[in-house]
Amino acid sequence: MDLVSRFQCYVKETLGIQKDDKLLLAVSGGRDSMLMAHLFLVSGYACFLAHCNFHLREGDADLDEELVKAFALQHGVPFFVQHFQTTHYAQQYGLSTQMAARELRYAWFEELRVQQGAQWVAIAQHQDDHIETVLLNLTRGTGLQGLQGILPKRDRVIRPLLFLSSAEVTRSVQQLNIPFRDDQSNFSTKYARNKVRLEIMPRFREINPEFDQVMAANIVHFQETYELLQSFILPIREELFIREGDLIRVRRSKMESYISRLPILFELFKPYGFAKNILADLQAHWESEPGKVFHSPGYELWLDRDDLLLKRKEENPAMSARLEISTGTRCFSFADNQFEMTVTDAVTLCRAENVLQVDIGKLQFPLLMRFWEVGDYFCPIGMGGKRKKLSDYFVQRKIGRYDKKRIPILVNGNGDIIWIVGYRADNRYRMTESTKKVVTLVCK
Repeated sequence: MDLVSRFQCYVKETLGIQKDDKLLLAVSGGRDSMLMAHLFLVSGYACFLAHCNFHLREGDADLDEELVKAFALQHGVPFFVQHFQTTHYAQQYGLSTQMAARELRYAWFEELRVQQGAQWVAIAQHQDDHIETVLLNLTRGTGLQGLQGILPKRDRVIRPLLFLSSAEVTRSVQQLNIPFRDDQSNFSTKYARNKVRLEIMPRFREINPEFDQVMAANIVHFQETYELLQSFILPIREELFIREGDLIRVRRSKMESYISRLPILFELFKPYGFAKNILADLQAHWESEPGKVFHSPGYELWLDRDDLLLKRKEENPAMSARLEISTGTRCFSFADNQFEMTVTDAVTLCRAENVLQVDIGKLQFPLLMRFWEVGDYFCPIGMGGKRKKLSDYFVQRKIGRYDKKRIPILVNGNGDIIWIVGYRADNRYRMTESTKKVVTLVCK
């Protein structure tokens, strides 16, 4: 089977691309992407070319751009180019130059794909890239998931040259007389991927001339094993992990049969980035007092009385959400709650938990609405003026670690806590026989 037929077969059967699909072709000007563009065009697909100029190689980057632009013009296909200040972006966000370029190009590709109404973004990675990725992932400890290498299709990104080796790509562009430009940075061992490509893979081929074919077969086995593992794990995760808005709740009673099996725990929590040593710590504290928190880079996992509570990390609302309330305020909102405040000479006592009634003569405006902070205390009504930490009050009321951070707290101008909204008021601010005016605050 000739190259074009192999390509068409791979695109249709492996990638599932339809003949009337529109494609964004990411073309750098190198031999891989220029061959990919040629194969799509001779196969009759509706395409347009997208080129990134990262301004990293002085005049060479501009020559790459000119080559791709001329190729697009010659074949009568639309051409788009985006210029990036890659070095500045990398410094601004603390990234390596390679990672900065990756973020920039994929973000632009997706934006352009949507703008132009394309179904797919085609990236010209080949079989050698596939094997290099697996070897690199071995050094990074990515586990079985990383040993799958480069997936042929992921979301809207396809890689239609994975069936070709680097040698086949080079041979094809020479035979077809396709213009291309070599990126000289690809020949420097400064980068880890280049070390694998230029130094390590040649040694493996010395040991076994069939190394590439063996690795390609191994990667298929890794992919099949990973799929089998996920077919076992996914139904368990779907049963255990109950999403409630932005919170995921896992019943401890249902987790009991898995808590002692660290490999299963690791797979269950893998989408949330928890390392094995953190999950081992969860095992060690399983029978201890509730309140322990476990961290991954992006998530927090709270060990509560009856549940595990999983939540994406975010800015602590106690540090950011604060609202001052002046004497003239009548209506306001805070923490998804609506409040109405009135001042009267006399009022009938209301004992509803969503209503606060206090002596205005004891208030110092502006009042403050905020969330719980470490060290907070108040003097609950009904306790004879004794102080109590809010954290202890929350424990007694069985209010979880996550929930207590979302309860509004009303604070007097002198720093005293007046009301745990919806729960308990402070004894020092209650109405007495000498009260002249009453502030009534209703949480709706």
